[in-house]
Amino acid sequence: MKRAARLSAILDLLAAQGEVSVDELVEQFGASPATTRRDLDSLAERRLLTRTHGGAVAQSVAYELPIRYRSHHGTGAKEQIAALAASLVEPGWVVGLSGGTTTNAIATALAARDDLAEHGLTVVTNAVNIAAQLAMRPEFKVVVTGGVIHARSFELVGPFVEQLLGGIRLDFAFIGVNGLSAASGATTHDEAEAAVNRLMAQRGARAAIVADASKIGRAAFAHVGGAELFPLVITDAAVTDAHREELTDAGFEVRVG
Repeated sequence: MKRAARLSAILDLLAAQGEVSVDELVEQFGASPATTRRDLDSLAERRLLTRTHGGAVAQSVAYELPIRYRSHHGTGAKEQIAALAASLVEPGWVVGLSGGTTTNAIATALAARDDLAEHGLTVVTNAVNIAAQLAMRPEFKVVVTGGVIHARSFELVGPFVEQLLGGIRLDFAFIGVNGLSAASGATTHDEAEAAVNRLMAQRGARAAIVADASKIGRAAFAHVGGAELFPLVITDAAVTDAHREELTDAGFEVRVG
Protein backbone atom coordinates (compact mmCIF):
# COMPACT_ATOMS: atom_id res chain seq x y z
CA MET A 1 0.00 0.00 0.00
CA LYS A 2 1.36 3.42 -0.96
CA ARG A 3 2.05 5.87 1.84
CA ALA A 4 -0.71 8.35 0.96
CA ALA A 5 -3.28 5.56 0.88
CA ARG A 6 -1.93 4.16 4.14
CA LEU A 7 -2.17 7.54 5.90
CA SER A 8 -5.74 7.97 4.69
CA ALA A 9 -6.60 4.46 5.87
CA ILE A 10 -5.15 5.20 9.32
CA LEU A 11 -7.40 8.24 9.60
CA ASP A 12 -10.39 6.17 8.50
CA LEU A 13 -9.63 3.58 11.17
CA LEU A 14 -9.31 6.32 13.79
CA ALA A 15 -12.65 7.77 12.72
CA ALA A 16 -14.29 4.38 13.20
CA GLN A 17 -12.56 3.30 16.42
CA GLY A 18 -11.31 6.45 18.15
CA GLU A 19 -7.89 4.93 18.83
CA VAL A 20 -5.35 2.62 17.18
CA SER A 21 -2.16 0.83 18.20
CA VAL A 22 1.06 0.40 16.26
CA ASP A 23 0.71 -3.38 16.46
CA GLU A 24 -2.82 -3.21 15.06
CA LEU A 25 -1.71 -1.00 12.15
CA VAL A 26 1.27 -3.24 11.37
CA GLU A 27 -1.02 -6.26 11.20
CA GLN A 28 -3.65 -4.50 9.09
CA PHE A 29 -1.48 -2.61 6.59
CA GLY A 30 1.72 -4.66 6.47
CA ALA A 31 4.19 -1.82 7.03
CA SER A 32 7.03 -2.23 9.52
CA PRO A 33 6.66 -0.92 13.10
CA ALA A 34 9.24 1.81 12.39
CA THR A 35 7.38 2.94 9.26
CA THR A 36 4.06 2.87 11.11
CA ARG A 37 5.46 5.03 13.90
CA ARG A 38 6.73 7.52 11.31
CA ASP A 39 3.25 7.56 9.74
CA LEU A 40 1.66 8.36 13.09
CA ASP A 41 4.27 11.01 13.85
CA SER A 42 3.64 12.64 10.48
CA LEU A 43 -0.12 12.76 11.07
CA ALA A 44 0.43 14.06 14.61
CA GLU A 45 2.61 16.90 13.29
CA ARG A 46 -0.35 17.94 11.11
CA ARG A 47 -2.64 17.76 14.14
CA LEU A 48 -4.70 14.99 12.57
CA LEU A 49 -4.28 12.73 15.59
CA THR A 50 -2.70 12.65 19.05
CA ARG A 51 0.17 10.23 19.64
CA THR A 52 0.05 7.92 22.62
CA HIS A 53 2.48 5.35 23.97
CA GLY A 54 2.12 2.54 21.46
CA GLY A 55 -0.39 4.19 19.14
CA ALA A 56 -2.67 7.20 18.64
CA VAL A 57 -6.11 8.59 19.41
CA ALA A 58 -8.42 10.70 17.25
CA GLN A 59 -8.13 14.43 17.68
CA SER A 60 -10.58 17.24 16.96
CA VAL A 61 -14.31 17.52 16.47
CA ALA A 62 -13.79 16.56 12.84
CA TYR A 63 -14.25 12.98 13.95
CA GLU A 64 -17.28 13.64 16.12
CA LEU A 65 -19.68 13.18 13.23
CA PRO A 66 -23.14 11.65 13.01
CA ILE A 67 -23.38 8.02 11.95
CA ARG A 68 -24.14 9.12 8.38
CA TYR A 69 -20.57 10.41 8.10
CA ARG A 70 -18.92 7.46 9.81
CA SER A 71 -20.82 4.50 8.41
CA HIS A 72 -18.84 4.39 5.15
CA HIS A 73 -15.46 3.92 6.80
CA GLY A 74 -13.96 0.55 5.99
CA THR A 75 -16.30 -0.18 3.09
CA GLY A 76 -13.60 0.65 0.56
CA ALA A 77 -15.77 2.06 -2.25
CA LYS A 78 -15.77 5.70 -1.14
CA GLU A 79 -12.10 5.50 -0.22
CA GLN A 80 -11.29 4.21 -3.72
CA ILE A 81 -13.17 7.12 -5.25
CA ALA A 82 -11.54 9.57 -2.85
CA ALA A 83 -8.03 8.34 -3.63
CA LEU A 84 -8.54 8.86 -7.37
CA ALA A 85 -10.20 12.26 -6.90
CA ALA A 86 -7.45 13.48 -4.58
CA SER A 87 -4.77 12.34 -7.04
CA LEU A 88 -6.17 14.79 -9.63
CA VAL A 89 -5.52 17.78 -7.36
CA GLU A 90 -2.34 19.82 -7.79
CA PRO A 91 -0.64 21.75 -4.96
CA GLY A 92 -1.75 25.37 -4.80
CA TRP A 93 -5.12 24.74 -6.45
CA VAL A 94 -8.52 26.00 -5.36
CA VAL A 95 -10.81 23.00 -4.89
CA GLY A 96 -14.56 22.94 -4.30
CA LEU A 97 -16.13 20.18 -2.18
CA SER A 98 -19.87 19.84 -1.82
CA GLY A 99 -21.35 18.03 1.16
CA GLY A 100 -21.71 14.26 1.38
CA THR A 101 -19.97 11.13 2.57
CA THR A 102 -17.89 10.72 -0.58
CA THR A 103 -16.62 14.30 -0.59
CA ASN A 104 -15.91 13.89 3.12
CA ALA A 105 -13.70 10.94 2.16
CA ILE A 106 -11.96 13.15 -0.43
CA ALA A 107 -11.22 15.69 2.31
CA THR A 108 -9.60 12.91 4.34
CA ALA A 109 -7.52 11.83 1.34
CA LEU A 110 -6.38 15.41 0.68
CA ALA A 111 -5.43 15.84 4.34
CA ALA A 112 -3.16 12.80 4.07
CA ARG A 113 -1.17 14.12 1.09
CA ASP A 114 2.36 15.11 2.10
CA ASP A 115 3.05 17.10 -1.07
CA LEU A 116 0.34 19.66 -0.31
CA ALA A 117 2.27 20.89 2.73
CA GLU A 118 4.77 22.93 0.71
CA HIS A 119 2.42 24.81 -1.62
CA GLY A 120 -0.81 24.47 0.32
CA LEU A 121 -4.33 24.15 -0.97
CA THR A 122 -7.47 26.28 -0.87
CA VAL A 123 -10.69 24.37 -0.26
CA VAL A 124 -14.10 26.00 -0.72
CA THR A 125 -16.94 24.04 0.83
CA ASN A 126 -20.52 24.43 1.95
CA ALA A 127 -20.19 21.46 4.33
CA VAL A 128 -19.35 22.41 7.91
CA ASN A 129 -18.00 18.95 8.79
CA ILE A 130 -15.52 19.10 5.90
CA ALA A 131 -14.46 22.61 6.93
CA ALA A 132 -13.86 21.42 10.51
CA GLN A 133 -11.82 18.46 9.32
CA LEU A 134 -9.56 20.47 7.01
CA ALA A 135 -9.14 23.33 9.46
CA MET A 136 -6.68 21.05 11.25
CA ARG A 137 -4.27 21.43 8.34
CA PRO A 138 -2.62 24.84 8.87
CA GLU A 139 -1.26 24.82 5.30
CA PHE A 140 -4.81 24.60 3.94
CA LYS A 141 -6.88 27.72 3.39
CA VAL A 142 -10.47 26.73 4.10
CA VAL A 143 -13.29 28.92 2.78
CA VAL A 144 -16.79 28.24 4.13
CA THR A 145 -19.61 29.57 2.00
CA GLY A 146 -21.98 30.66 4.75
CA GLY A 147 -25.71 30.14 4.47
CA VAL A 148 -28.43 28.21 6.29
CA ILE A 149 -27.40 24.80 7.58
CA HIS A 150 -29.29 21.62 6.84
CA ALA A 151 -29.03 19.52 9.98
CA ARG A 152 -29.54 16.34 7.96
CA SER A 153 -26.58 16.88 5.66
CA PHE A 154 -24.37 19.52 7.36
CA GLU A 155 -24.61 21.51 4.12
CA LEU A 156 -25.08 25.28 3.92
CA VAL A 157 -27.62 26.48 1.38
CA GLY A 158 -29.41 29.66 0.35
CA PRO A 159 -28.60 33.05 -1.17
CA PHE A 160 -25.51 33.67 1.00
CA VAL A 161 -23.87 30.63 -0.58
CA GLU A 162 -24.73 31.85 -4.05
CA GLN A 163 -23.28 35.29 -3.35
CA LEU A 164 -19.91 33.90 -2.31
CA LEU A 165 -19.65 31.27 -5.04
CA GLY A 166 -20.60 33.84 -7.67
CA GLY A 167 -17.46 35.83 -6.86
CA ILE A 168 -14.80 33.11 -6.93
CA ARG A 169 -13.24 30.58 -9.29
CA LEU A 170 -12.25 26.97 -8.68
CA ASP A 171 -9.65 24.81 -10.37
CA PHE A 172 -11.66 21.67 -9.67
CA ALA A 173 -15.08 21.02 -8.12
CA PHE A 174 -16.00 17.62 -6.72
CA ILE A 175 -19.74 17.19 -6.31
CA GLY A 176 -21.52 14.42 -4.44
CA VAL A 177 -25.02 13.40 -5.55
CA ASN A 178 -27.83 11.05 -4.58
CA GLY A 179 -28.40 9.74 -8.08
CA LEU A 180 -26.79 9.69 -11.51
CA SER A 181 -28.27 8.27 -14.70
CA ALA A 182 -27.91 8.77 -18.44
CA ALA A 183 -31.49 9.98 -18.70
CA SER A 184 -31.70 12.28 -15.67
CA GLY A 185 -28.08 13.33 -15.17
CA ALA A 186 -26.95 14.17 -11.65
CA THR A 187 -29.69 14.57 -9.04
CA THR A 188 -30.12 15.15 -5.31
CA HIS A 189 -32.98 14.78 -2.83
CA ASP A 190 -33.11 18.51 -2.03
CA GLU A 191 -33.59 21.37 -4.50
CA ALA A 192 -31.61 23.87 -2.40
CA GLU A 193 -28.60 21.54 -2.25
CA ALA A 194 -28.94 20.92 -5.99
CA ALA A 195 -28.77 24.66 -6.67
CA VAL A 196 -25.57 25.04 -4.63
CA ASN A 197 -23.99 21.98 -6.23
CA ARG A 198 -24.79 23.31 -9.69
CA LEU A 199 -23.28 26.72 -8.99
CA MET A 200 -20.16 25.21 -7.42
CA ALA A 201 -19.66 23.08 -10.51
CA GLN A 202 -20.15 26.09 -12.78
CA ARG A 203 -17.39 27.97 -10.94
CA GLY A 204 -14.90 25.18 -11.57
CA ALA A 205 -12.51 24.99 -14.51
CA ARG A 206 -13.23 21.27 -14.16
CA ALA A 207 -16.06 19.53 -12.36
CA ALA A 208 -16.60 15.89 -11.51
CA ILE A 209 -19.41 13.86 -10.04
CA VAL A 210 -18.15 11.57 -7.28
CA ALA A 211 -20.63 8.76 -6.61
CA ASP A 212 -20.35 5.14 -5.56
CA ALA A 213 -21.91 2.49 -7.74
CA SER A 214 -25.08 2.32 -5.65
CA LYS A 215 -25.99 5.82 -6.89
CA ILE A 216 -25.52 4.98 -10.59
CA GLY A 217 -28.70 4.34 -12.56
CA ARG A 218 -30.85 6.10 -9.97
CA ALA A 219 -32.65 9.44 -10.10
CA ALA A 220 -33.54 11.69 -7.16
CA PHE A 221 -35.87 14.68 -6.92
CA ALA A 222 -33.79 17.70 -7.94
CA HIS A 223 -31.72 18.00 -11.12
CA VAL A 224 -28.13 19.25 -10.82
CA GLY A 225 -26.71 18.87 -14.32
CA GLY A 226 -25.69 16.56 -17.12
CA ALA A 227 -22.53 15.78 -19.03
CA GLU A 228 -22.24 19.37 -20.24
CA LEU A 229 -21.61 20.44 -16.62
CA PHE A 230 -19.93 17.25 -15.36
CA PRO A 231 -17.77 15.74 -18.10
CA LEU A 232 -16.14 13.43 -15.56
CA VAL A 233 -17.70 10.81 -13.27
CA ILE A 234 -15.58 9.08 -10.64
CA THR A 235 -17.07 5.89 -9.21
CA ASP A 236 -15.93 2.55 -7.80
CA ALA A 237 -15.28 -0.86 -9.27
CA ALA A 238 -18.78 -2.14 -8.48
CA VAL A 239 -20.30 -0.08 -11.30
CA THR A 240 -21.90 -2.37 -13.88
CA ASP A 241 -20.74 -2.47 -17.49
CA ALA A 242 -24.28 -1.55 -18.59
CA HIS A 243 -24.41 1.58 -16.44
CA ARG A 244 -20.92 2.58 -17.46
CA GLU A 245 -21.82 2.20 -21.15
CA GLU A 246 -25.02 4.21 -20.70
CA LEU A 247 -23.16 7.08 -19.06
CA THR A 248 -20.42 7.01 -21.69
CA ASP A 249 -23.01 7.13 -24.47
CA ALA A 250 -24.61 10.12 -22.72
CA GLY A 251 -21.32 12.03 -22.90
CA PHE A 252 -19.80 11.33 -19.48
CA GLU A 253 -16.21 10.14 -19.05
CA VAL A 254 -16.37 7.42 -16.38
CA ARG A 255 -13.28 6.67 -14.32
CA VAL A 256 -13.10 3.94 -11.69
CA GLY A 257 -11.13 4.42 -8.49
